[in-house]
Amino acid sequence: MTTSMTIAQAAAATGLSVHTLRYYERIGLLDPVERRDNSHRRFTQEDLNWIGFLLKLKATGLPVRAMLRYAELRRLGNSLESVKERKAILLDHTLCVQHTLAELQSNLAVLHQKIALYGDMEEEAQQEANKHATAPSAPAPRKSDRKPARSGASRSASPSASDTHADAATAAQAGAN
Repeated sequence: MTTSMTIAQAAAATGLSVHTLRYYERIGLLDPVERRDNSHRRFTQEDLNWIGFLLKLKATGLPVRAMLRYAELRRLGNSLESVKERKAILLDHTLCVQHTLAELQSNLAVLHQKIALYGDMEEEAQQEANKHATAPSAPAPRKSDRKPARSGASRSASPSASDTHADAATAAQAGAN
């Protein structure tokens, strides 16, 4: 005795909705599903295997029209004509999938190159940032190093050389901003 499952169980097992399973049966992708006396569908493991194959065809981009032709040929049995045409459908589709994979590999290679370029740029920018962060700057004078302030009368009216240098540096920095 083979075990069977309800349409809800089959939907859960395949990842398809109940509506999609009914639709696939209605359009002929699925053979008519066995029904119980209460007319409820009962899916077998063979049904689930077929649905799994259809999902692989769909995931790889085979059009529904080609899947329908394949299902029709499958129902005809394993005559030479049926087998040859099913094989031809799969060979043609395999070539399309291989072409798509080659395009994706090419696109992926470009993405890897771009990521590597940005990695190099990021490393260079980090090195520049580290250079600027570790560049020696004039230390601020400590309180103990400062000369005591003199009264205004005794202070010279002309600026010292260090004051002139500081003003020039401030002006240059202001111009750079």
